[in-house]
Amino acid sequence: MTGPPTPEGLPDPSEKAQVVRGMFDRISNRYDLVNRVMTFGMDVGWRRRAVGELRLPGGALVADLACGTGDLCNELLASGYRAIGFDFSHGMLRNARTEAPVVEADVLRLPLADGRVDGATCGFALRNVTDLIELFAETARVLRPGGRVAFLETSEPDGRVLRAGHALYFRRIVPLIGGALSDGDAYRYLPRSTAYLPEPDRLLEMLGDAGFVQVERTPLGGGVAQMLLGTRR
Repeated sequence: MTGPPTPEGLPDPSEKAQVVRGMFDRISNRYDLVNRVMTFGMDVGWRRRAVGELRLPGGALVADLACGTGDLCNELLASGYRAIGFDFSHGMLRNARTEAPVVEADVLRLPLADGRVDGATCGFALRNVTDLIELFAETARVLRPGGRVAFLETSEPDGRVLRAGHALYFRRIVPLIGGALSDGDAYRYLPRSTAYLPEPDRLLEMLGDAGFVQVERTPLGGGVAQMLLGTRR
């Protein structure tokens, strides 16, 4: 069975993991700075809200997938959870600033037993994995029944005017910011990589197929980001 066609100008699945890993290794030392600048600091609140939506007991163990430098891990710790981060970019983990343990691993093949964690988070990485169906299935595998997930990802606003303004900013201005502060090639790729994302209804369907119930999607920042929530059946 073949997957969806690769968006034009982006790496195909056989190359994508290597390209993405190398890109995040290159931008790891300025990644947090560029995030704050290009989102006007709104990404901090989005992460905090995602953690708040887990609604798990204090001390619950939460896996942060594609943890990067540990922003979501820190939010989890601040909310009274135990956190463990996973990322396949050595550079991102080398620049991690969190007291949570972090593990170099592919989030499609987590080094965790079945049902090992109470919750999972993932911040703005769905478009960077090679197979979303595998990611959701692997997340379901490591969650206990009743465990909660919160995925953050970019999105497009509703409405023609807002969508046009967002496209101009995301595809023209963000690469300039990234080029000035970090790596221009990487921040030209990241806006284009949204083409990998399925439509919102399809994302929710995929979560349901993976074994999650009470799946829901919330637009954030006027629709420039989205939060996907679900409970492990």
